[in-house]
Amino acid sequence: MSPLHWEILAAIAFVGTHFLLSHPLRGPIAGAIGEGAFLGLYSLVAAVTLVWLALAFRAVPAEAPLWAVGDGLWITGTVIMFFASVMFVGSLLGNPALPGPPRAASAPPEPRGVFSVTRHPMMWSFTLWGATHILVMPTWSNIVLAGTIILLALVGSALQDRKKERLQPDTWRAWESRTSYWPLAAILGGRVKFTPAGVVPALGGIALWLAATWAHLPLAGMPAGIWRWVG
Repeated sequence: MSPLHWEILAAIAFVGTHFLLSHPLRGPIAGAIGEGAFLGLYSLVAAVTLVWLALAFRAVPAEAPLWAVGDGLWITGTVIMFFASVMFVGSLLGNPALPGPPRAASAPPEPRGVFSVTRHPMMWSFTLWGATHILVMPTWSNIVLAGTIILLALVGSALQDRKKERLQPDTWRAWESRTSYWPLAAILGGRVKFTPAGVVPALGGIALWLAATWAHLPLAGMPAGIWRWVG
C-alpha cells in the first residue's frame, strides 16, 4: 500500500469513527460504560486517528502541485482566511450549538454577527481553512487532509442539526427558521438582517489570522498570509 493510500485509510478511520461515536454508537456505549467513560473513549479514539492521519500525511513523498500557485491565489487565500478567523472567534461567543446548560426552556437568541451569516460559523471556518489550503497547496496528500476536515465540518454540522432537532425540537427548529446552514442563505432569503461581527470577534479574528499565518513559517517552513510580503 502506497503512503497516499495509508493516508486515505487514516482519513476514513478518523471521519468514520467520529461519526459513528457521535451518533449511532453514542447511546449504546454511553449507556453501557457511563457518559464520563464514553467521553474518555471518544477523545482517545479521536486523538489516535488524528495522529495517524497527521503522520500518514507527513509520510507521503514530495509531490508536484496540480496547478501553479502565484500571488493571485495567495492573496485570495489570505483574504478567505481572514474571514474564516473572524467566523471562528465569533462562533465562540453565544453559540447555542456548543456544549452547555440545556436551552430547552429558553427562547433562541437573536442571530447576530457571524450567526446572521450561518448558524454553523465554526464549521464553516474549518471548511474555509480546508478550501484555502487546497487552493495554495494543490497536492493529492494535502487534498486528502484538507478534504477530510471539510467533510467532517460540513457533514458533522448537518448531523448536529438533526440531533438538536431531536433533543431540542422547539428551540432548535426556531433557531433553524431564523438562520441558515449555507452562508448568507438566510440573509438572501430575507429571514435575517446581516449585522457586523462585533468588536471582540473582529479584533480576535485579526489576532488569530496574524498569529496563525505567522506560525506557518516556523511550523511548516512556508510563509503564509501577509507574511509572504511583509517582514
